[in-house]
Amino acid sequence: MSKFRPAVDVLATASARAPESPQEVPDGPAVATSSLCKRFGQIDAVKDVSLAVPRGVTFGLLGPNASGKTTLLRLLAGVLKPDSGHVWVLGVSPGLDLRAHVGYMPQAAGIWDLMTAWENMRCFAGIQGVASKAQMEEALELVGLKDQMHRLVKHLSIGMQRRASLACALVHRPHVLLLDEPTVGVDPVLKVHFWEHFRQLNAEGVTIVLSTHAMDEAERCHRLAIMREGCLLAQGSPHELKELTGASTLESAFLRLVGEGIELY
Repeated sequence: MSKFRPAVDVLATASARAPESPQEVPDGPAVATSSLCKRFGQIDAVKDVSLAVPRGVTFGLLGPNASGKTTLLRLLAGVLKPDSGHVWVLGVSPGLDLRAHVGYMPQAAGIWDLMTAWENMRCFAGIQGVASKAQMEEALELVGLKDQMHRLVKHLSIGMQRRASLACALVHRPHVLLLDEPTVGVDPVLKVHFWEHFRQLNAEGVTIVLSTHAMDEAERCHRLAIMREGCLLAQGSPHELKELTGASTLESAFLRLVGEGIELY
């Protein structure tokens, strides 16, 4: 494995540090990790990652394939347990107590294909304690699926399946959204609509952590973490990362950090 320089956080401040314990003040970071590690066999999927995500921002995870983005999101969601280090979401370790406050959209659709979009929505809403039909319809309308909600998921396109998965993550109006490549397979018009809604959620205090390969989406994030081979290379706003590397574009900054010739998918 290649050796990398220590991660650079160009926005390191006292207010953005990782909490020392889950009992720290609730006004601290929405999401934080400290020396987080996850290993699969001989592979370090996440290696010594420490980051802090302020509340009410969109925080992007940017990196080539197998850089650790999905594993990191699964650790934040509590789907995986770390081998070492710590994770805090809204000041506490991920678990059932956070279920009502966190929405998670995995890379795979994460919904039942022998149920309709509406049946999936009702199931997820019930798990989250949502009884409002209007709230469920609102989530489906947001992702442009209201007119398709009675079709079996297996009969929907891949893009529509991802829309349904996002609706299920949004139905309970969580305080933190963890989204693994949420716009893959989504048409450009709806993609713009998603980002407009993400901004609205930020304005309401919702924190979004998402992974992406798209540079135009990375530019829309308030802050980014650049990853490769499980390592965190740098953190900062798109502008700050460009300044850090002396690059004129975010793509050039990314390539200078992870190495020339990295192909994005």
